[in-house]
Amino acid sequence: MDKAIIAGIKPIKVTLKAGEEVYYCRCGRSKSQPFCDGSHEGTTFTPLAYTSEKDKKALFCACKKTKKEPFCDASHVDLTEEDLGKDA
Repeated sequence: MDKAIIAGIKPIKVTLKAGEEVYYCRCGRSKSQPFCDGSHEGTTFTPLAYTSEKDKKALFCACKKTKKEPFCDASHVDLTEEDLGKDA
């Protein structure tokens, strides 16, 4: 089983539009965090499709440890710069 990579140690603020589908990166390999750019190819990961019901700002998880994908649940609190790129 592949492991996600910690892409960031803080959540990423995103602007969502009602009805627009976005693809949240679950693997941590995307260069377009927090969104998927296809870097999961060759792994067991797939992106998470998310559609907001209304226009809003949200905090998407970058550490890939959240239990509330795609949203941040503060799982990053104990992470440091040294954790970047390591297994989530």
